[in-house]
Formats: sequence, structure tokens, C-alpha cells
Amino acid sequence: MKYRRRDLRQLPTRKILVTQLPLAFEVGTFVVLGLILAFDLLLVIKRPHEPSMKESGLWIAFYVGLALIFAVLMFVFTGVEHGSQFLAGWITEYSLSIDNLFVFIIVLTRFSVPRKYQQEALMVGIIIALILRGIFILLGSAVIENFSWVFYIFGLFLLYTAWQQARDSGEDEGHAGDNALIRKLRSVLPISKDFDGAKVRTVVDGQKMWTPMLIVFIALGLTDLLFAVDSIPAIFGLTKEPFIVFTANIFALMGLRQLYFLLGCLLQRLVFLKHALLIILGFIGVKLIFHAMHVNELPFINGGKGIDWAPEIPIWLSLAVILGTIVVATVASLLVSRGKVDPELEQASARSQQDDSETP
Repeated sequence: MKYRRRDLRQLPTRKILVTQLPLAFEVGTFVVLGLILAFDLLLVIKRPHEPSMKESGLWIAFYVGLALIFAVLMFVFTGVEHGSQFLAGWITEYSLSIDNLFVFIIVLTRFSVPRKYQQEALMVGIIIALILRGIFILLGSAVIENFSWVFYIFGLFLLYTAWQQARDSGEDEGHAGDNALIRKLRSVLPISKDFDGAKVRTVVDGQKMWTPMLIVFIALGLTDLLFAVDSIPAIFGLTKEPFIVFTANIFALMGLRQLYFLLGCLLQRLVFLKHALLIILGFIGVKLIFHAMHVNELPFINGGKGIDWAPEIPIWLSLAVILGTIVVATVASLLVSRGKVDPELEQASARSQQDDSETP
């Protein structure tokens, strides 16, 4: 043979960015997905509200069913290989999206986004994330590996967030304008103290100002991008087709907004879920730091070499920890709060209903 087994991996990879799928199928897919996203965004803008658990569950079932239908179409029009790659990639991305979901909760909570407008905030944040992920995917896995140092920053950020939430008394969450990040940005940009619906621009005392919603949009998009640094290399290990990678990401993120509200409804009923959230954030932070150490390229850490003893936490273990923590918190909450109403949750629900009735 002309090449040994190890040499095959070193052959030119020029075809990685060249799709072998039918062009009409790709164009049609993006047109249909674009129309669905546009309709979803228009629906959220025209009728801002906090969806119920039933509504969230129906939307999740719709998007999951849509992804499964697309998988069948992939099998029919592109063959078993590409169909299997999409199915595996979508399941992987959807599973990893749980990581961003819990951080989305922290972002929206810390910025005190009104529940009525959280759908629009999430939708715009997801669209920004899709655009950034699309650019990220086109850059390829080689460029992604050059940003491995980001894992250190985000891992430490998650640990700090978990610690901050653990010691937070909850007394400083009344106004979005009290957020420390917004106080710093106000020195650079004119940012109003309060939200004006879902608008990013408002007028205060005759002066045009940005609203905290602008920062929320950016924070959600960039937060997802940082997690994509972890998830996109995983799917590139399953397929080298950019079309499959991108569509798997689209279908994974399309149902993320409804999944957030499904979990958000449970948050109002489960008294120990906040503690579970802190544990999960801490676990994800440690996971990202371990990964950063494993693929380390910073010259001042271990001479720029990866740290061999740093474990790579597999996806199945991450899911087991996340799901296990939620199950334990759920069971404990049901046992402890049986027949009781948590005062803080009751007050939060009352405030949410009052805000919805006062907001035009």
C-alpha cells in the first residue's frame, strides 16, 4: 500500500469544507429553517408572554419531531451515512445544550429580565448564537483548537458564578440597573436603569439611551458561543460535513427556548432546584478547566504542553451528573415541600403576575 494507516490521517483535508450533499436539498433546508425561525420570532414579538408548561412541552415535541423528520429526509435523500451522522450529531448537540441552559437561567436572573419578555430575549440570543456558530463552523476545527485558552476563563467564570449565587441573599435582584456589569458599561454607554419592554433603545427624560436588554442579547449570544467551543469539536468528531454540523446545531438550539421555560416552570415548584443548579454550574466549570488543562497551549502553564493527569470528562458522565442532580433535587423538594407552599416562590409568582398585568 502506498500509505500506512497513520499516514492516511495526514492526507490533505481540502475536501472537509466541500459538501457532497445535493445542493437543492441544502438550499431548501436553509430556506425552510429560516422561515420557521422568522415565524417563531414574529410570534414571540407580537404576543409576548410567559408560556405554560403545556405550551412549552408542545413546542419541544414539535421541534424534536421536526428534527426526526429531517433525519428521515437525510436518510432518504443523502444516504445512510449522512443520515446517521446528522442523527448522532443532533443528539450530541441537544444533550450538550443542557450546559448552556443552566447558564441562560443565571444570565436572565442576574439581569432581572421580566418573565414576559424572556422569550424574545432568548430568541434573539439564539439567533445571534446561530450566526456566531455558523461563522465558527466555517473556520473549521483547526481554528477552534487555537482558542483552547477560553476554557480557562469560562470555567473560572462558572465557578465564580456558582459561588456568587450561593452567597447571594437575593436582596439585590430587584432592578436590572443594579447589576454590576451594567453599572460598568454605563460608564461607556448610556444605559437606562430599567427595561422598556423588549426594546433595546428607549427615551429617558428626553435622552435616547440603550436598555439592559441590549446587554442581555449580547450576553446570551456570547455565552452560547463559549459553550460551542466545547460542543462543536465534539460533532466535528462525528462528521466533517459543515452542512450537517450547522443543521444539527440549528435543530438543537431551536427547542432550547421552550426547554428553558419548561424548566423555569419547575423552578417555581421545586425548592431545592437552586442548590442543584449551583452544583451543576460548579461541575461544568471544573469540567471546562480540566479540558483546558488537557489541551493546554498557554506557554506559562506546564511549558505550553497539555497536562496528562487532567481527566477528560465524557459526555455520558456530564449528563449523568446533571440529570442525577436534578432528580435528587426534585425528589427532595417533593418530600420536604409536600403540602407546603414556599413563601419566596409564592411572592415571586405574585410579582411575576403583577409585572405581566402592569406591562403593556
